[in-house]
Amino acid sequence: MPSARPRARAWHITTVSVFVLAGLLAASVGTLPLSRRWYNVQELDVAVRHPPSLRPIVSYEHYETDPRLHAAARIAHHAVSWFGHDDLGRSLFYRILPGFLVSLAIGLAAAVMAVAIGVTWGAAAALAGGRVDFIMMRIVDVLYGLPYILMVILLKVGLARPLTILLGGHSRGTDLVILLLAIGGVSWLTMARVIRGQVLSLRSQPFVEAARACGAGAFHIFRRHLLPNLVGPIAVYATLVIPQAMLQESFLSFLGIGVQQPTPSLGRLAADGVEAVNTFVGYWWLIVFPCAVLVLTLLALNFIGDALRDAYDPKSKTVGLV
Repeated sequence: MPSARPRARAWHITTVSVFVLAGLLAASVGTLPLSRRWYNVQELDVAVRHPPSLRPIVSYEHYETDPRLHAAARIAHHAVSWFGHDDLGRSLFYRILPGFLVSLAIGLAAAVMAVAIGVTWGAAAALAGGRVDFIMMRIVDVLYGLPYILMVILLKVGLARPLTILLGGHSRGTDLVILLLAIGGVSWLTMARVIRGQVLSLRSQPFVEAARACGAGAFHIFRRHLLPNLVGPIAVYATLVIPQAMLQESFLSFLGIGVQQPTPSLGRLAADGVEAVNTFVGYWWLIVFPCAVLVLTLLALNFIGDALRDAYDPKSKTVGLV
């Protein structure tokens, strides 16, 4: 069978992607008690921009004051210099791990917002039809046309002060909320178009016409008959939104309007690494390790999304992922 080898190769790539993503997630969650303690520990006297080393550069005494972490202290102490240190002497290893969780959480939150808003908006427009459908989709077109960076800046200017007051003066929490609103405020637009097209094609099917003839309302038809047929496209697009949102977070953090110090994220760490690379001295580890984790995560998520698309789309002719 000619398609057996490409399908087997696609299955292997997807399996490797799942294991890579699961490994990164397990490492980040498993070391969270240690990384929370270490991510902002500054060793300005001995470890400023120190290159990767298998031998720990930072002193062991930081762990001796916390008996709860004493059992894992030696492992954490040996790992603290594996990825080197940044310009403040902080362990890059213990900044990348929570940074991965922050970036992934932003991607997941954007996916949830895209599903919640996009499905509701697209389905409502398709079921309403007529002038309501026209107005709702023109609103989507207008939002598509707005410059993305301008939307982020306007949200930051307009919401920074009230959100800071609402969060009790925590400016870092305010930056994260604004970042989520900015990314989520754009991510649902494509989802709305996709769901609208799917609902328009499904509402003319015989089973929907039969339900309408029995007196079923629009909400009942959507919940019982349309939504089960939309699970596939929703799952596929939600999986693809996560890497897109992580890239947007990296771009905004690179511009200085995303995640702010000292909170780590993959985009924030990559931006700091770019600033440390120059023509005289190359602090390569500051950009290589964050970007490597980011690339691995994005590739894994995209391969998983492609596999879901092929699984849920019986008309797809694609038999491989490469």
